[in-house]
Amino acid sequence: MLNKLLTFFLFLLSTLCFSQQFRVNGIVNDTFNKPIAYTNVVILNKGNSEVVKGVTTNEAGVFLIENIDKGDYTIKISFLGFEDFLKEISLNQDLDLGLILLKENFEELDGVKIVAKRPTVKRLVDRLVFNVENSTLSNNNVLDVLKHTPGVLVNNEKITVKQSTPVIYINDRRVHLSSNEVQQLLEGTSASNIKSIEVITNPPAKYEAEGGAVINIVTSKNIVAGYNGSVFGNYKQGSEYPKYSAGTSHFFKGKKLNTYLNYSISPRKDYRNNNEFVNFLDEGETTSSWETDYKRVRETTNQNINANIDYEINDNNSLGFSSSMLIAPRENTQTDINSITDVFSNTKVLDSTFITDNEKVDETFNLAFTLDYIHKFKKEGEKLLISAHYTNYDFSSFQNVDTDYLFPDRSLIRNNRFQTFSSQEIKLYTGQLDYELPVGDSGLFEAGFKISNINSESILNQFNFENGESEQDFENSDTFLYDETNYAVYYSYSQDWDSWSLKLGLRTELTNIKGNSLSTNTKNDKKYGKFFPSLHVLNRLNDNNEIYFNYNRRIYRPRYSELNPFKYFLNDNSYLTGDPNLQPQIDDVFTLGYTFNQKYTFEAYYRYESDPTIEILFQDNDENILKYINTNIDRSISYGLDFTTYTSIINNWDLYVLSSYFYYDNQFFAIESDNALFTTKQWSLYGQIINYFSFLKDKSLTADVSYLYISSLVDGPSNLSERSSLDISLRKTLWNNRASISVGVVDVFNTLNFTQTTKYLNQDVLLNSRIENRLITFGFNYKFGNFRLTNNKKEIDLKERDRLE
Repeated sequence: MLNKLLTFFLFLLSTLCFSQQFRVNGIVNDTFNKPIAYTNVVILNKGNSEVVKGVTTNEAGVFLIENIDKGDYTIKISFLGFEDFLKEISLNQDLDLGLILLKENFEELDGVKIVAKRPTVKRLVDRLVFNVENSTLSNNNVLDVLKHTPGVLVNNEKITVKQSTPVIYINDRRVHLSSNEVQQLLEGTSASNIKSIEVITNPPAKYEAEGGAVINIVTSKNIVAGYNGSVFGNYKQGSEYPKYSAGTSHFFKGKKLNTYLNYSISPRKDYRNNNEFVNFLDEGETTSSWETDYKRVRETTNQNINANIDYEINDNNSLGFSSSMLIAPRENTQTDINSITDVFSNTKVLDSTFITDNEKVDETFNLAFTLDYIHKFKKEGEKLLISAHYTNYDFSSFQNVDTDYLFPDRSLIRNNRFQTFSSQEIKLYTGQLDYELPVGDSGLFEAGFKISNINSESILNQFNFENGESEQDFENSDTFLYDETNYAVYYSYSQDWDSWSLKLGLRTELTNIKGNSLSTNTKNDKKYGKFFPSLHVLNRLNDNNEIYFNYNRRIYRPRYSELNPFKYFLNDNSYLTGDPNLQPQIDDVFTLGYTFNQKYTFEAYYRYESDPTIEILFQDNDENILKYINTNIDRSISYGLDFTTYTSIINNWDLYVLSSYFYYDNQFFAIESDNALFTTKQWSLYGQIINYFSFLKDKSLTADVSYLYISSLVDGPSNLSERSSLDISLRKTLWNNRASISVGVVDVFNTLNFTQTTKYLNQDVLLNSRIENRLITFGFNYKFGNFRLTNNKKEIDLKERDRLE
């Protein structure tokens, strides 16, 4: 009886509070019964067509609009490339519209000229979505789109988000290449099929705990059967050498089969000229000084092949196979280094000179294959994903180093030669299971499990020459075996309300490591478990303003090459070495943001890094040797305030602004200074302003003018000088947007070069770096076939591959 009274009381209370307000929900799919995410759903006043309420569908195509007063309305559902759905409704109770199918608007796509629109920015509870489909950016390559994405900075061969290197995903599949290789891949990929760029500064539990922020590149879904393709190319002329990239993409969609193939090649030469100054010290007094003129020419011809095949077995089951291959053959991957070092005494008198010629040849094969299975349950949105992956990474390198030692009058004192043969072979196996379950009208539960095993063999053989005969240097030769097994499990839950959104999760990872240096018989076994919580909260204050808070914990495991303990000599007087005892870096990141008038976002953040792994240059003042050591520093702290906006000034002029004022504090142990604890810290500023101009009636001619400024900043024990860049580019689309050509200049005034100063305790090194920053660029893109099609491109979601180099 008591239970019945309680139930009646609760029912009566809810009726009194909400008797005049109702909700409307439904699911939006295309004619192939595929969900359409981010579809606009609005409730219009039937009398004056004013917007009463509005939402967008989630990834499963589901929408829910709550707190609607009783009355007569029109519901409008719209998405680019589809016919609008309009329906008159009369609300006197909650309304479930069920499944709504949007039909493709063929006339809009084929019968009229497409006029590019400007990109739009939308914030979700755990990410920022930069929509670029059919925008002024869609005729660029993907790297160019990233340069214009809010919160992303592309500079000096690096992609950064909040002063850290992000992890690149494509359709939630991770790209596992080095930073330079990623940039070449993205530069060789057309953006014509890109739907949006998702910037996830604090990734939720579904994403790997490895790495920092995530940039997820989302491609549009194939919605029309048929074939399309594209060819594209870029040419860049630096101060010394040209750089090329070209490629082609092909898409085919049948009733059940969906295929994608992309090939790109990037032949290029890159020139670097460094001037290095080292003062060797003894109790604060300079004993000798080195001045080095370093010149390097690196030639590469990386080839990338990406393929994907999806087969729909039936409405509830599908199978997918994807592959990603990087091929860098030996005959086109070589580096020539020439350095001249003058050695001065403590009285600044020239004592001697040594000239080093280093000829290096590399070869890389990075082959990855993934098999996916997806099962959809009867309940809408519930699905199971199973994935198996294999990677084979094979790297080999040979270098020949000749050094002549000369008296001040340039007569020969002696010469020295050594050769190094090195290789690394890595095999990676992973299995993964993910489960998604919609809860109620706007909730989603996600859970998953993953196991991975990495087996690595690194070999280094060094040979010294005496009287023209080679002899192996066993003290500097080694074979290092490394085995790592990682177990991960996660769960997360998200819920959307009328003005609030919540997403929380927990990821747990257990890692088992075994390392063995055969030459020294040194074994290193360790096991550790870590927890990675995440929390995302978003409050939409009104239609124009919102506030959000994010927190998550991340891990950076050492790259496999950083764990190798042997010395890799760059020349007679400098070497690179790793440490098998490196600890993983753990980051805790907090972010608080506010968006005003849907355009202006202010974001405060705090990041604490425990045991960061960095490569530090130390000078050995006793042996006059430079050591590049991969080591853990004690900790790093950074916090700052960011501002971004992407807004229209007038009809033909849009403006993007990104700025950050931040504090960076590094604390490390000075290995060559009795392990003294030392701190470097500084406030710094970077800012980027991009102006987008469009001309002609159809806006087919565009101009971008961009200015970047980075103040001096600290990086580990070093201080980097300020730098800036002015970039200008023009682009013309042709033949009803089927083709485009572009021309531009990067770093017009050649002001991106910098100086790196490392000066503390008994360390004193100055480096002036000059590379080919100023470039004249040309590009083209041509689309053929039924270019309404969009792709099913996938990449491989495996954090371990990112540590291969």
